[in-house]
Amino acid sequence: MSRAIFLLAAPDQPGLVARFAGFFFDLGLNILDSSNHASRAEADGRRFYMRLSIDLDGLARPQALARLGESASRRSLEAAFGALAGELSASWSVGYDDKPEKVALLVTKESACLYDLVLRERQGELPCEIAMVISNHATLEPVAESFRLPFFALPVDKASKPEQEARVLSLLKQHHVTLVVLARYMQVLSDDFLQKAPPVINIHHGFLPAFQGARPYHQAFERGVKLIGATAHYATKDLDEGPILEQDVERVHHGMGPEELARIGRDVERVVLARAVRAHLERRVIVEGRRTIVL
Repeated sequence: MSRAIFLLAAPDQPGLVARFAGFFFDLGLNILDSSNHASRAEADGRRFYMRLSIDLDGLARPQALARLGESASRRSLEAAFGALAGELSASWSVGYDDKPEKVALLVTKESACLYDLVLRERQGELPCEIAMVISNHATLEPVAESFRLPFFALPVDKASKPEQEARVLSLLKQHHVTLVVLARYMQVLSDDFLQKAPPVINIHHGFLPAFQGARPYHQAFERGVKLIGATAHYATKDLDEGPILEQDVERVHHGMGPEELARIGRDVERVVLARAVRAHLERRVIVEGRRTIVL
């Protein structure tokens, strides 16, 4: 079974669910899964969000052909849906589950998130193809080699940053990468890179309060924190301030030393990053300004 997954956002009004569901009913296409949300009143008006998973097996049947100009192509389906979306002032996108995204993992020296994402992909938990691993150090090359993944070590410093980022962008294009995951990549990406790259998902520790700089878990221990956590978000030019995809926390206590806090932190980071990547790959995320709607 081939599926199309439609995401849309529109000004809220009565009958939107019926209009969009009715579009596929008229084509004789089955809706396998549907979720929607209407926002509360905001300064720019109420907004409506929807995710529809559609069985494409009926696309070549007479009922669909009659309404799509005798064409069973996905392009014809998209054109017809786009016409309806235009009538309702909706922005939308579509993806197909038989075209899995190609993912690049960017890492530095910490291996926990790298291992976790690769194992989840190999076990079928993440619907994607991990195309390669890129790092600013060679430390994790043996890990990539153990999974037979292409590994590229591209050292970077302040002077070489533009050239290094250009090489990364070239590799992404060469391998047809559609999603970049910063699996503890300890470099700040430039605004120029983020504008040219595919979507980028980042993970970072999120304490209450937040601790920046080196040895954050030692800082947390010294302050006697009671919660440690992690946040996954889309990377933007504003460091660690992109639209949030996923968050989680764990309770800790005074008897735990810095090493144990770091171990618990790595566990939280792995789970949070995997949830965020999966939500993106399953096309559950709509970004509106600085916030996300995860359907």
